[in-house]
Amino acid sequence: MPVVTYSLLRLALFVACLAGLVLAGTGWLLGVVLAALLAALLSYVLLAGPRDRAALWLQARSEARGDRPRLSRRAAEDAAAEDAAVDASTTPDGPAAPDGRGAPDRATGTGSEDAAPGRPS
Repeated sequence: MPVVTYSLLRLALFVACLAGLVLAGTGWLLGVVLAALLAALLSYVLLAGPRDRAALWLQARSEARGDRPRLSRRAAEDAAAEDAAVDASTTPDGPAAPDGRGAPDRATGTGSEDAAPGRPS
């Protein structure tokens, strides 16, 4: 399993950094903090291959299981209400203007209700 391999490699890198820093005389507390930072930076550079293999394995496993975001009933209702509000605020030509006027005319760039009432446009 690539995830276990990647995790063990990161742990080994942390232990190696910690041992080196403690032997260099940094002390345990500072050594743990610096080893965590150093191991994170080194693992980003040195363990790109195992990280990519682990990510691909997790993606394939998720797709095989058919995982998808699971929302609570309340969150699903909230998302549906938000989707309905977004759908209601759009016009066939695109999103409505923030002030509630119609979408701008593509040819002139002006809204359909730009002219004041009683004045010719």
